[in-house]
Amino acid sequence: MIIIKNDKEIDLMRIAGKIVAETLLLVEKHVKPGITTAELDRIAEEFITKHGAIPSFKGLYGFPASLCISVNEQVVHGIPGGYVLKEGDIISVDCGAHINGFHGDAARTFAVGNISDEAKRLIQVTEESFFKGIEFAKPGNRLTDISHMKYNAMLRLQVSQL
Repeated sequence: MIIIKNDKEIDLMRIAGKIVAETLLLVEKHVKPGITTAELDRIAEEFITKHGAIPSFKGLYGFPASLCISVNEQVVHGIPGGYVLKEGDIISVDCGAHINGFHGDAARTFAVGNISDEAKRLIQVTEESFFKGIEFAKPGNRLTDISHMKYNAMLRLQVSQL
């Protein structure tokens, strides 16, 4: 069931979303060869708490970190740790922040230094299909409609060749 939010609630949701967006921008600045995923997590947690929010993921079902960080082929929701990022890696960073009763949540994929053409293409196709899905997020459309649009966009972009 979807609960329609009033203007005040939407403004509160924006605050949580803004903290997440700014956290991901900060993390992006630190993504480079030689940094550990644990250090990226520490940077994010410090930023989130400094802005009065609580990391959404930390402690949830025992999850030990503020960010979910997956490197290369690793499946989503990876746990940050001692892995040292190296040139050519791609990382997915999922961030959540809770403030004023609402959670903000977003994920981004970042290149570590210079990456292969194949990895660049993967990031490009993923981003383009995401935005195609958003174009289809309109009243009356279902989540399956959005997913179908994203899938079709990936086929048009020839993602199967990656």
